[in-house]
Amino acid sequence: MRIAVAVAAFVAFMVLMGVVFEQAGRYRAVREFPPPGKMVDVGGGRRLQLDCRGTGSPTVVFEAGLSLDGSLGWAPVQPQVAAHTRACAYSRAGVMWSDPSTAPYSAKQVAQDLHAALAAAGEHGPFVLVGQSMGGLYAMNFTKQFGAEVAGLVLVDPSHPDQVARVAAFMTETRSLASRIGVALAWSGLLRAAVWARMSRAPNQTAHDAQAVRAFAPLSMRTQLAENDAMDAPGGTLAETRDFTSLGNRPLVVLTAMAPYTAAELRGMQITPEQGQKVQAIWAQLHAEMATWSSRSKHVLVPDAGHDIQFDNPRAVIDAVLSVVETVRADAAGAAPH
Repeated sequence: MRIAVAVAAFVAFMVLMGVVFEQAGRYRAVREFPPPGKMVDVGGGRRLQLDCRGTGSPTVVFEAGLSLDGSLGWAPVQPQVAAHTRACAYSRAGVMWSDPSTAPYSAKQVAQDLHAALAAAGEHGPFVLVGQSMGGLYAMNFTKQFGAEVAGLVLVDPSHPDQVARVAAFMTETRSLASRIGVALAWSGLLRAAVWARMSRAPNQTAHDAQAVRAFAPLSMRTQLAENDAMDAPGGTLAETRDFTSLGNRPLVVLTAMAPYTAAELRGMQITPEQGQKVQAIWAQLHAEMATWSSRSKHVLVPDAGHDIQFDNPRAVIDAVLSVVETVRADAAGAAPH
């Protein structure tokens, strides 16, 4: 009985220490890593973090993929773009500094949140949307809802509405049970400890940004998991975008990462190197199809970059964005009365 009581007391003490560790970590995150830009009220008692820099038109709006970085995912790119025009990056609801939403996750909700944040901050179109990975489909959905304000797009190794079905012969989407358990136990501090032990710094990412992402990761991961679940669910993000594939003559650049998959990526996808080559070929073909969504488009293969092109080869993203900006400006100049 004494041993049982001692064990129970020890477990209770460790749980209490974990809770204290987690709460202290959340406090330090807010204190040591204030949000860049400002927090914008989008209604319903929620605020989103929005970081806009530079001047000029059109305004470039960056939409991150299913990552924990939020607006910091564009840090290697945004300052260089902001030297030429207005450039805004933000963190979606529940990611980094932004308040979570109680609404079911959907691409439509993401677009409405972003539109509300831009309007509340006094940011006006025309916009050039830049979306990476799933952010590409979020950008397409924004265009679907608010097309009159969108003048051009850059899709950075974007997701495709039919990607799951097209690669099904080689791989299937998986959801990590460990991630689900970690998110469920985030209150205990276990997830925070695991994040600090395992998360690495991305190429071209500052130490400060990497530390900020790690500090907020236990909260951001809950949203990332919800977004991931909503991706290929019936009526989910892929399905929401499947019926909108016409951008008219808006200038469009599609960037495709062509660096061979690393051993770690192959293990994560549970495929062989040979299967990886086939999946990558399908990925490039999907992007070639996406380039047909506009009558003025360019499909660029980036041989020295992995999926996060904005980190591996930021210059490729910057050049693509500025090329679309210049096209939009030329269009506006041509339409102006003389």
